[in-house]
Amino acid sequence: MKLKNLKKKVRRLEARLQAGPKKLARLKRKLKAMEAEKARKAQKKAAARAVARRTVKSSKPAAKKATTTTAKSPTAAKPVKRKLNISPERRAQLSATMKARWAARKADLAANSQGASHDQGSPSQ
Repeated sequence: MKLKNLKKKVRRLEARLQAGPKKLARLKRKLKAMEAEKARKAQKKAAARAVARRTVKSSKPAAKKATTTTAKSPTAAKPVKRKLNISPERRAQLSATMKARWAARKADLAANSQGASHDQGSPSQ
């Protein structure tokens, strides 16, 4: 083997050995992060199950009473409402829109009921 080739091989081997620990450390960090993520997801899932179990337990006694007194089937627990990730400005805008919609609906119902009662009274007079 030529001296040049031997030097080249030694240089490559040194570079590989130097890069090895760095790569190993990077992979270990990645593995640790993935394990932490998995544990966090499992904990979150367990907490969600506990909340669901708590809501089911609280609704069961009421369901038993309902079945003994009346022939109703037990009600299922309400699903947990998902919180929307929206800005406070958008939340205020949606709130104003919904309030306007409810006010319009209430006014429409009031007008319809008033008109219906007025119409009912007019033919009898």
